[in-house]
Amino acid sequence: MKNRGASPPFAKKSLGQNFLTDERYIAAIIDAVDPQPSEAIIEIGPGRGALTERLLAKGSRVAAIELDRDLAAALRTRFSAQQDFTLIEADVLDIDFREIVRSMGASIPVKLAANLPYNISTPILRRLAEQHLVCSAMILMFQREVVERLIAQPGSSKRGLLTVVTEAYFNVERLFDVPPEAFYPKPKVWSSVTRFVPRNDHISFSANFLKLLKTAFSHKRKTILNNLDLRFPDAKKALLTADIDPKRRAESLTLSEWIVLDKIISCSEPS
Repeated sequence: MKNRGASPPFAKKSLGQNFLTDERYIAAIIDAVDPQPSEAIIEIGPGRGALTERLLAKGSRVAAIELDRDLAAALRTRFSAQQDFTLIEADVLDIDFREIVRSMGASIPVKLAANLPYNISTPILRRLAEQHLVCSAMILMFQREVVERLIAQPGSSKRGLLTVVTEAYFNVERLFDVPPEAFYPKPKVWSSVTRFVPRNDHISFSANFLKLLKTAFSHKRKTILNNLDLRFPDAKKALLTADIDPKRRAESLTLSEWIVLDKIISCSEPS
């Protein structure tokens, strides 16, 4: 294995950093992104620039978002001669992706690639869902356990709020797994590379949709009625109107059932 991450800056455990160093998996991710000449690509968490270098080599324009000051300084030095490279030193959770696209002189949608830190993958995914129409496709690497939750089918104990939110905005495809040995430092868990493509159909939700999901999944072992009763007085009536057995658990509901239930509850809630 060729290790491209043997020199500083070092990975910071506090930021959940693990640098991908195995050339085989780096190449596989680049193939999945399929960068084209002059194409605009947003990269989250470029680390030491393993993916960045190859994206630029394909002729793509890259806007890299990096929070770590040491890594940002190293990236700025490494790619200082690259006119197609833009470094944004910021927290991705505070970023407006549309502004990035405009600053690149590109048009929406663009592609996005990311090796997401394990410790903030969930909030980043929620942020991406909020701005999902900015990207035509996203190639994202998460901890494998997170991906198993994202693609969990109705009835699976791994299905949760994040699953439903992801389904509502994206079609998700699990591409391949990456072993701990492909990183430096080596994490304790496997990772999975996934492709996210925004849904073509427009699904509308009420302002309280996330509140509904958070309440329904608040206690995994309770029935959906027992959970919803905590916040929604007419929960039983709404469930029966939606043709959902109140004794079912939240993890058993399909996205279609959540959409119907959301509409019914939003209509019954006082304005």
